[in-house]
Amino acid sequence: MADPDADLGLLSPMRGAAGETGDVAVLRALLDAEVALTRAQAALGRAPLEAAEAVAGAARVAAFDLPGLVARARSGGNPVIPLVEDLRAAAGPYGAHVHRGATSQDIMDTALMLVAHRTLGPVLADLDRAAGDLAGLAAAHRDTVMAARTLTQQAVPTTFGLKAAGWRSLVLDARDRLRAARDSLPAQLGGAAGTLAAFHPDASEAAFHPERPERPEPGEDPGLRLAARFAAELGLAEPVLPWHVLRTPVADLGGALAFASGALGKLAADVLVLSRTEVGELSEGVGGGSSSMPHKHNPVRATMIAAAARQVPALAAVLYASLAAEDERPSGAWHAEWQPLRECLRLVAGAARDAAELVAGLRVHPDRMRANLTLSGSTGSARALVERALKED
Repeated sequence: MADPDADLGLLSPMRGAAGETGDVAVLRALLDAEVALTRAQAALGRAPLEAAEAVAGAARVAAFDLPGLVARARSGGNPVIPLVEDLRAAAGPYGAHVHRGATSQDIMDTALMLVAHRTLGPVLADLDRAAGDLAGLAAAHRDTVMAARTLTQQAVPTTFGLKAAGWRSLVLDARDRLRAARDSLPAQLGGAAGTLAAFHPDASEAAFHPERPERPEPGEDPGLRLAARFAAELGLAEPVLPWHVLRTPVADLGGALAFASGALGKLAADVLVLSRTEVGELSEGVGGGSSSMPHKHNPVRATMIAAAARQVPALAAVLYASLAAEDERPSGAWHAEWQPLRECLRLVAGAARDAAELVAGLRVHPDRMRANLTLSGSTGSARALVERALKED
């Protein structure tokens, strides 16, 4: 019997990236952020090298009670507080070097950026796959005549190759926006009020391996230097400022995810219309069945993409609303982002996966396209437009 509190996705078959976005993955990212902070401090002579080794050794996901962390997170309003307590205990004599100078939001924001970075890698690969297969469809059907439809009615002839080239253009736009968002995902390190004050060393810290494998440049700010090293440890971008209440990274990511869901939703909407029984110009290679009508071949991949496209914009709106965050650390605005951001990532990951599968197996029926065409006329520059579109990378 499954855990009665578990959300295994029974009501969300359109989701993807379970392994990259689940609670275990978030816990892994939180621990990675804490380890990176201690490593950065050790590299700059702010902590013993042994502390970095001890914290890294203690930060094993399996060693932490995830249900217990969930329950204990309620008292402080976030999971970082109980996690730090447990990690300090696990690090033994080096526990004092866990989370030193950081605030919970530093670790939570950084962890969610790590989750997003890890999720978007496979998403980009799926979009590249879909774009490649769409290029093949566009090239193969650049002269396959079909009816263009405007306001639900047949308009003039077009070609299926031009339609496929249009889908590919949207997929490439989604890929480019998500890639840019992924490349700019920043680490977060500001301390209690975003001034990095806690990361300015005092005299007692000079005792830590004074040989300092990385000596600072004269006049270099120690807080900025630590923030840069922290970001480098994680493979994330170094922010210009701590962004506790400057939520551009999350809003931009939400916008890119919303665009991607809509771009794939356009493809799905066309497939759904053109695969209607009375139209029959397209069909999914592997359709779904029906519980009551065994003759049906349902366009399930397109249906799941369409469902995701209806959800992500609404979730992204929460991320945009969270830009209005008061003071130097907000109450509620930051917290409101966590689950919508994760759900956006899951839905777009599922949509990209389903789009790649859909396009790879899509069946085109040129005979039905010709039979359905009730108006004659030229396809104009359709072939030339396909040729130009296929040069786009």
